[in-house]
Amino acid sequence: MLTNQQLQQVQLVVFDFDGVFTNNTVLVSQQGVESVQCWRSDGLGLSRLKQIGVHLYIVSTEENPVVMVRANKLKVPCVQGVADKALAIKTICHELSVNLKNTLFMGNDINDIPAFQVVGFPVAVADAYEEVDPYVLFKTKKPGGFGAVRELCDMIYHAQTKTGLNATC
Repeated sequence: MLTNQQLQQVQLVVFDFDGVFTNNTVLVSQQGVESVQCWRSDGLGLSRLKQIGVHLYIVSTEENPVVMVRANKLKVPCVQGVADKALAIKTICHELSVNLKNTLFMGNDINDIPAFQVVGFPVAVADAYEEVDPYVLFKTKKPGGFGAVRELCDMIYHAQTKTGLNATC
């Protein structure tokens, strides 16, 4: 469960990419070119968080040009090929002078468990693997690649701007 009070404390949101921004599906052409499907409205949610001063980052185990292309389009810093997401998040927090307790990580799979364990606010997408359930405070209503990122961004935005919407989950 995440309350408005907790969401108001979030200064940094770190996202996994595959299964969070995407529906965890990859299309591969016969030429070997990979494509993924993302939810266009996520971009507006991310923009609103940037406008209110929330830092954003993408940390991905996958090393694929499509990840960086999407991150660049969204204007969100991204690191790829990360074997230890917990260490990467600690490094990002240090660079941004953000406390881990004020950091939210959104993931979907077992390789995200160490990252869930180091942040103050661990969140998973609706269709995350059940093995992550003991490590998260909240699961979105929407699945990865189908608006989960936007759902989370809207919750944080409304809590931090006190627009009167109930962001308690």
